[in-house]
Amino acid sequence: MSVLAARFAELGVATTYEAAGREGLVAGAFVRVVPGARVAGPARTAACGANDNLAAHRVLDTVEPGEVVVLVAPEPWSAALVGELLALQARTRGAVALLVDGAVRDVDELVALGLPVWARTVCAAGAAKDERGELQVPVTVGDVLIGPGDLVVLDGDGAVVVPWARSADVLAATEARHAYELDLRERLATGESTLDVMGLRPT
Repeated sequence: MSVLAARFAELGVATTYEAAGREGLVAGAFVRVVPGARVAGPARTAACGANDNLAAHRVLDTVEPGEVVVLVAPEPWSAALVGELLALQARTRGAVALLVDGAVRDVDELVALGLPVWARTVCAAGAAKDERGELQVPVTVGDVLIGPGDLVVLDGDGAVVVPWARSADVLAATEARHAYELDLRERLATGESTLDVMGLRPT
């Protein structure tokens, strides 16, 4: 994980989202398979066929260390795109996380493996391996377009996406937001009211 990505991971989804102008937050809930996981990295994308994970196998053959593998499949999700074996390959190849807009399985084994995985749902059924899909193309997750190389930040709040071209500027804004939040915490810990520290009393 690069220094920039590591810092985004520390700052987290909510602070990054606010600092980015409230843009890039992926809609909908995810299952964070590995408790406490938080990570960030550039996206390596794959558009899979319906209930078919051949594209997932293909993209993991190309993944670079530090990347977040983003797998997208059309609904309904009645088969798992990823299980223990693919997650093991991803970890071995240096991926820092998997973001699956679809189903995963082998949840207990994924937790033991420790590679951070976020998924829309869990399904024990296995996927077909017939459709090649598309690799390193822009994909839509929720209502957010994720291009290859865009920065994906993941934690307990879900996922937020920062276009790579904006990553340095958004990081600076996120650092400033973080400093502001630290000041608020200190003031609230001394007994001040949010109405005062956030300037809300006049409203």
